[in-house]
Amino acid sequence: MVPLNAASILRENSRRLGLDALGIAPARAPAHAQSLHDWLSQSFQGEMAWMARDPETRADPKKYDPLARTIIVAGISSRQTTPPPQRGRIAAYAQGSDYHDLLREKMEALARETVVAWGGSHRVCVDTSPLLEKPLAALAGIGWQGKNTLLIHREHGPWLLLGFLLTDLEVTADPPVSDHCGSCTRCLEVCPTGAFPRPYVLDARRCLAYLTIENPGPIPEEFRPLIGDRLFGCDECLEVCPWNRHAKNAQEIKFSPRPRPDLREMLSWDEARFRSAFRGTPIFRLKRDRWLRNICVVLGNIGTTSDLTALEAACGDGSPLVREHAGWAAARIRARETEGKN
Repeated sequence: MVPLNAASILRENSRRLGLDALGIAPARAPAHAQSLHDWLSQSFQGEMAWMARDPETRADPKKYDPLARTIIVAGISSRQTTPPPQRGRIAAYAQGSDYHDLLREKMEALARETVVAWGGSHRVCVDTSPLLEKPLAALAGIGWQGKNTLLIHREHGPWLLLGFLLTDLEVTADPPVSDHCGSCTRCLEVCPTGAFPRPYVLDARRCLAYLTIENPGPIPEEFRPLIGDRLFGCDECLEVCPWNRHAKNAQEIKFSPRPRPDLREMLSWDEARFRSAFRGTPIFRLKRDRWLRNICVVLGNIGTTSDLTALEAACGDGSPLVREHAGWAAARIRARETEGKN
C-alpha cells in the first residue's frame, strides 16, 4: 500500500542515495509532445535514427509502459568547474565514470526501498529508453526546459543527469515549474555553430556535442575549426546559464575527472588499448576510430609542429575515418607554421 507521505519518503531516500533532485509526474504525455513530430519532420535528429523510430511511443509513456501510472524522476549533478590539465576538453558529464550505470544503480535502490516495499511493480529507465526525458522531468516539477532545450533546475542549473522510475502505483504528483528563462538568450548566442534555429529548438546536425559523439562519420569541414579543443561534447550553452550562480560542483566522487595521456600518445592506440583506458566511461561508446577522429580535429585546431610526427603516422592508419582527419589536421598545422614565418 502506498503511504500517505509517499512523496516525502521518496525524497528522503533519494537524498540518502546521493541524488540531487526528485520529482513526481503522472504517466501521461508531457506538454508539447507534438513538438517531437515537428522536430523530426525537419530532420533535426541527424543520424540519430532511434529518435525517429516509433515516435508515437516516445511521445507518450503510457504507450511505452501501459501499466505505468506514475513516473518518478531523479537527477544528479555532473557539474565540474576545474578543467583537467590535459589538452582537449571533455564535457563535464563524461570526465569520470559512466552515469548510466551509476544512475540505474541508484534508481533500482530507490525502487527497492519504496515502490517494491509498497507492493508495486517498476521499470527503471536511464537515457536509452524511448521517453521524452526532459519534458517528463519538467512535468515532474524538477525544472523547466530552457531555450537551449536542456532541463534547468533552480539550484543545479542545467547540469542534472536524469533517471526515471515508472511504476503502476499512484503517487501524488508534483506541480510543473514555470519557465524562468525570461528574456535571457545567452545560451543561444554562445553556441559556436548556431545550432539553435530558434529558442527551444536544437538542430542536432550543427551541435558540437552531436558532431563529436553521435555523428558516426566524418565531421563536416565547415565545423572542424569551430570544434576548437573540444574532444567529446560541448558545454558552452550550459556554462553561460545564469542559473549556475546557485550550482555547486558534482558531489558524486565517481564523476571526478579521470587522468588521461596526451593527445599525441592516444593517436597510436589500437582498439584494445582504447577499450582498456575508457571502459566504464561515456567515452567508451565512441569506440576507437571516432575518438581518434576527434583527437585529429583538436590537434588540427590547437596542435603544433611537435604533433606532426604522430599525425603523419595516423595518416597510415587502418581506418579511413582516422586517415582523412589526420591528413586534414597535419595540413592545418603546416599552414599555421607557414603563416607564422611570413
